[in-house]
Amino acid sequence: MKVELVYEKTCPNIDAARTQLLKAFTESGIMPRWTEWEVSSPDAPQYVHGYGSPTILVDGQDVSGGVAGGDDYCCRVYSHDEDSGKGIPSLRDIVAALKTSTHTASLTKQRPRWRLNAAMVPSVGAAFLPKLACPACWPAYAGLLSSLGFGFFNYTPYLFPLTTLFLFIAVAALAYRASQRRGYQPFLLGMLAAAVVLIGKFHYDSDVALYGGISLLVLASLWNTWPIPQAGTNATCPACVAVNEK
Repeated sequence: MKVELVYEKTCPNIDAARTQLLKAFTESGIMPRWTEWEVSSPDAPQYVHGYGSPTILVDGQDVSGGVAGGDDYCCRVYSHDEDSGKGIPSLRDIVAALKTSTHTASLTKQRPRWRLNAAMVPSVGAAFLPKLACPACWPAYAGLLSSLGFGFFNYTPYLFPLTTLFLFIAVAALAYRASQRRGYQPFLLGMLAAAVVLIGKFHYDSDVALYGGISLLVLASLWNTWPIPQAGTNATCPACVAVNEK
């Protein structure tokens, strides 16, 4: 979530806007953190120009529904019924914008992670299936499955292509939108894990290689879905510091 306070340095409502923003964060249960832009500063981005002072943006949208296009150096007057004053956004509008942003972020972040983890499950299950390579063992398997109510089926000829297919899906999930998560390192680790599983199970028949490859695949999935810490680029406002010192 990106919260920004846009103001002009001679505006008398800047402190009141900071206080209102702090109240909104408190009511929303969110840690107070935002960026401030003084419109005459050369560091101010182009998109903040055209808003009256003060203006609060959440994810680039004015919390009061306004649009850029006015005068940077004019005080802004808001139309609401709150006692906080007409020179700052209403507490209700700020809280609504904060809650909407956090709700949307939680949906867009959690759902892809569940899909990525789920894509790994079939490949792990297929890798653990035993190879029915010994025809003398088939009657034993048939008897065991019959006692459980299942018919015997020799799936060995299909085990390699199925395992390869499921591993491909799992590794492809690691590559999907990798630049927006942990980069392509988990994808490369997943490719290595898939190769170890296939070679260890179907060429060397090695349980050590099989379990090692599956462990690497699980590690790659966890690495890929681990939350990325937010970079500390947003400046904490002076009002936040004053509140924390009390």
